[in-house]
This record gives sequence, structure tokens and C-alpha cells, in this order.
Amino acid sequence: MILDILGLIIFGAVIGILARLVLPGKQNISALVTVILGILGALAGYYIWGAISNKGDTSGVDWIRWIISIIVAAVLVTVYGSITGKKRV
Repeated sequence: MILDILGLIIFGAVIGILARLVLPGKQNISALVTVILGILGALAGYYIWGAISNKGDTSGVDWIRWIISIIVAAVLVTVYGSITGKKRV
């Protein structure tokens, strides 16, 4: 259980950072918000891929799930920036 939570935090941080890298310009959000949005993106990506795919667990890296997670996290970063009024520079 503890390792699952730790893994989710690390995975969320990576997804959040990758999401910010694919967006143009600079996003003025904190590292904590990046991790939280990355975790939400990762969870949503897992859910979306599970809903559209019936493959279940895969052996190795599931690149489609990663790409979906990054896209969702990038959307979340954009929405967060527009809601909080923090403009990209």
C-alpha cells in the first residue's frame, strides 16, 4: 500500500513534468500543483485506457497509457492556469 502511494506520487510527478514540457510557453504553477495535476492525469489516463481497451495488464511499458496520461495532465495544467488566472509567459 505504501509503495503504491509512493509510486503514484513519483509517476504523477513525472507525468506532470512531461505535461508541462509539451505545453508551449512557461506555466507559472508550483511543483506541488504540478505533482497533483500529474497524479490526476495519471489516474485519468489509466481509467480512460482501461475503458477503451480490453487488454488488461500488459507486460512492459504501456506507452499508450503514458501518452493519454500526459495529454490529460497537459489539459489539466492548461485549465488550472486559466482558472487561477496565472498566464503563460
